[in-house]
Amino acid sequence: MNETLHPSWLQWPQTQMLVKAFSLQPDSLRFVGGAVRDAVLGRPVQDVDAATVLLPAATMELLEKSGIRVIPTGVAHGTVTAVINGKSFEITTLRKDVSTDGRHAQVAFTDDWEADASRRDFTMNALYCTPDGTLYDYFDGVEDAKAGRVRFIGDANKRIAEDFLRALRFFRFYAHYGNGHPDKEAIAACSHQASYVGTLSGERVQHELFSLLQAKAAPEALHLMQACHLLPYVLGFAVSDCAVFDRLAKLEPLVPMTVPHAVRLAAFIEKALINTEDAFTKVTSRLRLSNHVERSIHILLQWVSMIHPTMNVAEQKRMMRQMGKDDFIWSIVLSWALGIDAIGENHSYFAMLTLAASWELPHFPLKGDDLIAVGVKPGKAMGELLEKMEREWEDSDYKLSKTQLLTKIV
Repeated sequence: MNETLHPSWLQWPQTQMLVKAFSLQPDSLRFVGGAVRDAVLGRPVQDVDAATVLLPAATMELLEKSGIRVIPTGVAHGTVTAVINGKSFEITTLRKDVSTDGRHAQVAFTDDWEADASRRDFTMNALYCTPDGTLYDYFDGVEDAKAGRVRFIGDANKRIAEDFLRALRFFRFYAHYGNGHPDKEAIAACSHQASYVGTLSGERVQHELFSLLQAKAAPEALHLMQACHLLPYVLGFAVSDCAVFDRLAKLEPLVPMTVPHAVRLAAFIEKALINTEDAFTKVTSRLRLSNHVERSIHILLQWVSMIHPTMNVAEQKRMMRQMGKDDFIWSIVLSWALGIDAIGENHSYFAMLTLAASWELPHFPLKGDDLIAVGVKPGKAMGELLEKMEREWEDSDYKLSKTQLLTKIV
C-alpha cells in the first residue's frame, strides 16, 4: 500500500477533470483493474476504469454538476460511464456478492474497498490507485503481476463456481501476463470445472477466446486448455492438437500485417474441420461467429489447398485478383503453417508474401460498353470475348492498355 504510481494516464486532462469532479468527496474515487495493473507492469494503457463509494445516482448527479456527460450503462449493477473529451471512464460503485450461480451474480453496494477487491477474480486485477498515485494492494497482486503469476483471490474452485467464465479468463490472462509454470491450484480448478464452460453463452466464450488467440503466449495457453479438457466446451468439438496454430505463431514475425481473429481460429481448428464434416457448423454456432468471420474462415479453407510454394508469379497474381489481396495473404500464411517445411526456411512462401504485400491489384481496362462501342453485339459471344481479352491481358503481365486490347478485336 505504500507504493506510489505515476502513470501517464493519471495526468491526462480528461482524467484530471474526472478527479476534480470527485474532489469534494474525500477518498470517494480510486482507479482500478487493468489500467493500474498495466501501469505497474509498464504496459501501454488505452482504457481507464474507476470505482467509487458513491451510489450510482449520486455519481451521476456529481458528474452532471461538473458538466461531464454521463451514460447509465449498467446502473442496476452500479456502473455508469463518464465521457470527457473523447475519453470514456467506466465508474462502478463498490460491490459485494450476495449470491452467485456460476453465470449471474446478485450484488449489494458497499463502501468497503477491501470487500470490493475480494470479489474480483485475480490478485493482479484487484489493484487500486488513488488520484495522487497511492497504490492499494490487498492480495499481493503487484508481486504476482511482476512475477507473471496469474492467481485467483482465495479458493480457485470457489471463484470459478461463482462465475464459470473465470475458467476461460484464467487462460486468457495467462496468455497475456503469465510467465513460467501456471498456478497449480488454478489449473486443477479449471480442469475440475471444465464442463461448466459449456453452459456459457457463445458471445462470452468468443470474446475470451479471440482475446487469448491474439496473445504472444497463446500457444502455451491453448496447450494448457487442452490438457484441462476445456476445448470441447469452448468450440463444441474436440481438437486433437495445436500444431498448426503453433507454427502460425512462429510465422507471425514474417507477416506484414497483424494476423486477424479469423486466421488464428482457422489455424487452431483446421485439423478438426478436415476430419469432421459438421465441425464448421458446430464452431460457428458455438461461438456465435459474425457473418464476416464465418465468411473469412470459409474462404481461407476453400483456397488454402490451392496455395503451394511452387506457384509461379503469374499464378500468384491471378489468384490474388480472384481472392483479393488480404485473403490471399492469409491463405499463404495458413498454407505455410499447414506445411511440413521448416518455419522461416521456405523462401518461396516468403517471396509470395513479399509479392502480395507490394503488388497493387490492377483493374481490367475493358468493359462491355467498350466492346459495344466498336461494334460487338451484346450477348454470350461478347462475354466470351471479354474473358478471352482478360486472359490476354493477364498473359501480358497486365500491361496491355484498353486501346491495345481493342486493337486486337477490330
